[in-house]
Amino acid sequence: MMRRAARIAGLAAMAAMLVSARAPANETERNRAVVADFARLFYTERNVRAAFERHVAPDYIQHNPAILDGRDAAIAMLEPKFSQPGASFEIKRILVDGDMAMIHLHGRPSPDGLGGAVADIYRLRDGRIVEHWDVLQPIQAQTANPHPYF
Repeated sequence: MMRRAARIAGLAAMAAMLVSARAPANETERNRAVVADFARLFYTERNVRAAFERHVAPDYIQHNPAILDGRDAAIAMLEPKFSQPGASFEIKRILVDGDMAMIHLHGRPSPDGLGGAVADIYRLRDGRIVEHWDVLQPIQAQTANPHPYF
């Protein structure tokens, strides 16, 4: 009886290992990897075209009123902005939950400018970014508290 119980427990443990080894990563983990690579290419390396071609669906929906829908429209609008010498985009945090992601960053058009706090919000489907919203807050020189923005 003891041997049979041990064998059953062993088989159950092996089955659990096989299932976990073959099971795809959950949606949040998969999307976290996608968004982290997108953020690296887009904000850190400032390679807009590579970031969008690798991780954004061609027909993606854009909620920024200054940019048309679609991956190509975003590339056309963002490449000049991100290629400016001295521009910087410092990622503060990346949050991912299921099909939604947010990248909170400090964007500066030049080293001497204060820039702005940005929250870029993305929706993903099948491992691709399919929708985008952004919230922008200009950085003020004087603030009421010592820990604004980030």
